[in-house]
Formats: sequence, structure tokens, C-alpha cells
Amino acid sequence: MAKDKAHDQSLTELGIDPSNPQQAVDKLRSLRSAGEVDEVKIAAAAGQIASPDAARLLAEMETGASGVLRREIRRALFKLRQHGIEAPPAAPESPAPASADSPVSAVISPVDPEGARLVWLIRERPQGGVSRLQGLTSESEGLVGAHLTHLSRRELREERSQIERRSTVKLVDADYRLADFILYDAYRRTPEARIGQVGNYLMLRAEIMDDPLPTDYQHPIYTEFAGALSQEPSVDLLNEPELEGWIVDRNELEPYLKEAEEIRQSPLVLNQYQQQERVNAVIGRAVDQLFAGQRGVLMRRRLEDTAYYLARTGRVQAARWAASAAATIRDGQPLSRVSFFVQYVARSMGMVLSQQEAQTERQPRLIMTPAEAMRAQAAARARQQRR
Repeated sequence: MAKDKAHDQSLTELGIDPSNPQQAVDKLRSLRSAGEVDEVKIAAAAGQIASPDAARLLAEMETGASGVLRREIRRALFKLRQHGIEAPPAAPESPAPASADSPVSAVISPVDPEGARLVWLIRERPQGGVSRLQGLTSESEGLVGAHLTHLSRRELREERSQIERRSTVKLVDADYRLADFILYDAYRRTPEARIGQVGNYLMLRAEIMDDPLPTDYQHPIYTEFAGALSQEPSVDLLNEPELEGWIVDRNELEPYLKEAEEIRQSPLVLNQYQQQERVNAVIGRAVDQLFAGQRGVLMRRRLEDTAYYLARTGRVQAARWAASAAATIRDGQPLSRVSFFVQYVARSMGMVLSQQEAQTERQPRLIMTPAEAMRAQAAARARQQRR
């Protein structure tokens, strides 16, 4: 009751009568257009107006929002959903077209389990054919390689087909600005010891385009899927072929795996339920720590580009989930409360343990059981007798 009174008071302070939803939303739009009121306050007020128009306003505000504003919009949309009001998509959920007036185009591959991808920047040549800047990027190594070639359009098509046949993955056309950002961002992350190997990247880029270096970039998925960003990403996203091989690096998982094993071996834990409860706590802590800082930025970008790729291969629902997962990281939400990230880490831990067990089985054991020793001795005697 106290909270409701506080909300009514805030609406009154903005000069809004909540009893008339249409006029209330119109008033909020007017205040927003005038720029006289903090948008965080406008979002909070919209969450108190049980109207589809309020949800539509919040969906519009969500496009391009971040930080505190983004979190307030999400809270407001959640409140409206509790009243059965869903926000419509703020923008059509279809791939955004590349710039039609640019002579530059692009092709990208999906992100593979190791965080690597292939990127092409292509420019038409006045004398015929194209110039192609090809780059291979890696999350751990930055820009692995970059080279420029001149070839005919037929050669370009044939090489693209060959890559798709050999790798069994589809390359998709992309906005050249996104491809340019992917390459330049990888270049900036290239370790100093390796920068000499791709040091001529900027010179090669200059032969393709003269755009300013993309030091900052608003990923197009946040506009394409603005209406879905407040939804929780489904764990079913992990079943998409491009994500099936995703696994957290074994070295990063090691301390959490060790802690989970200690819990399972501890004589202080009384039953299996208690063990699982404590292991789940370890997994939750791993989620929050593994996707913090720069690792979180890399994971966010991987999800952004995956959403973009999924949309362009016709998997719009999966693209929505990937976009909302990326937005969750972007907005600083507690990831340990999101089932997708919890399942991702839990699956990674399971895969690492399975790999370790398989490796152990392949290695010869130094200690034999008595039965194994007896069989080995009998086999040795039989070999001697045959000689």
C-alpha cells in the first residue's frame, strides 16, 4: 500500500492523472519530447499505467537504452506483464538492410566453439571484379590474419561455396559496418607479440574504405529485437548447432570444478540434496565471475553476432533469445539468476569432466588389480611357451 501511494505521488508530481491511461501516456510522450524530465522517471511512471500504450512507449524507449535507464524500463515492463500487458515489438524483427549506397559489402561466418570467425570486406573495382579483405578473428588472439586479394565475382562465389562445403557452415551477407567493427575490434585486442603479423591491417583496410575507424558501434540487433530484449533467454538456445560446441575454457573452470568435487567428497555433507544445493551455489558464483569484466564483454559480443547470424539464417526465435542474453550482460543484470547462463556453465563443467574421464580411460594405469596382474602373468607365460 505504501508503495502504491508513493507511485501515485510520483505520477501526480509529473502532472499525470493515472485514471485516464491514454492522456497519461500522451503526457509522458510530451514530457519525453520536451526533454524536461529524466527518462528514468518517465519509464518508472509508464510502468504504473496499465495500458498497452504505456507498454508501447516503454518498448520505444528501450531501443538504444542502456545502464540505469535500461534497467528501469525492464522493471516497468515486468510490472505491466504482471497485469497481462505485453510490449509489442518496437521495430520489425527482420534483418536490417546494409547501406544501399555503399560500394562495400561484407560476409561473415558464425562464431565457432573456439571463438573464431571468418570476415570478408568486399569492394567493387572500377575495372571489374572485386577487392576482398579477408580476416580471421579470435576471442583469445585478436586478429589472427588479414590479407587483401583481387578476384572476379565468379571466383568469389566459388570460394564461398567451397568454404561452405568444407566447413558445413553457411556464410551470410552482413552490413559492412558490422564486419568492419569485428575486424577492427579484433585488431585492437591482438597481443603485442603478434601485432607485427597483422600490422599492415590498417593499410589494407584503407584500400577497401575510407570510413573513420569504428571505435564504438551500436550493434543492430538491439534495434531489430528491441521488443524481445526484456524477455529471459531460453536454455533452448544452447541446442542450436552453432552453440552446441560452446564451452567455457577448462583452465577458467578448474577452480570451480575442484570446489564442486570437494563438496561431493566431503563427509560433512549429509545427503545428495545438500550436495547438489551447494554445487549449484558454486555454479552460480562461477556464472557471475566468469562473465565479469572483459570476459563478459567478449561473451556479449559473441551473443550479439550470433543473434545477427541466426536472424539471417531464418531462426528468428533463437535470434531473439541470443539478443536478450547479450542485453542481459550489457545491462549489468545478475547472470546467476538467468537459466541460460547457469545451464551454459553447468554444461561446460559436465563436458570438461567427461573429457577428463575419457582421457583417464585412454591412459595406461600404473597400478593393477590382483585379477589384472594374474591375467597379465598368464599371458606372459603363454607367450614364452609359444616361443
